[in-house]
Amino acid sequence: MPGLSGPHWRRVMAALANRDARNAYAQIVLGEDVLPGLKEQRRTKAIAVLLEAGLAQWTGSKGLEASDAVFRELLSQQPRRQPKTGVDRFLRLGRIDRYPASLADRRELLRWIVAQAIQPGEELSERQVNERLLDYAQDVVLLRRYLVDFGLLERTASGSSYRRTESGLGTQD
Repeated sequence: MPGLSGPHWRRVMAALANRDARNAYAQIVLGEDVLPGLKEQRRTKAIAVLLEAGLAQWTGSKGLEASDAVFRELLSQQPRRQPKTGVDRFLRLGRIDRYPASLADRRELLRWIVAQAIQPGEELSERQVNERLLDYAQDVVLLRRYLVDFGLLERTASGSSYRRTESGLGTQD
């Protein structure tokens, strides 16, 4: 790959995707002879791929050796994750990872969930509510209870259905 210096993840992955290079790398790591039964041209090409990717290096006395630093260098090239803000602080892959300790943060999270899951004016059975809340939490009973307790979801007088309340109408995007 032109213009790249040092290890690059694409080069490393391409090397490891090559069967001959992958076998050669395993043999280098284990300290074995490198591809002893392969034709010299294929062996040379596999070794060249590993050298170019930074997975192997020539050493004076030992011959070929697996690079100790290549994976550490690749990981150091990764961008730092930006701190999460808003409700994202409490979500992992779009689902509740933990409930906020702060009541204001908890209300914000719950308002966001109800705004995502239930449309204004929509009446849903308990089962339908549970199915929708399952997208956001494993424990839908606890989540539903929080939504009711925070006044964001109400049960009809007959107890047969649920709907968003006026305080649950705002979106917190």
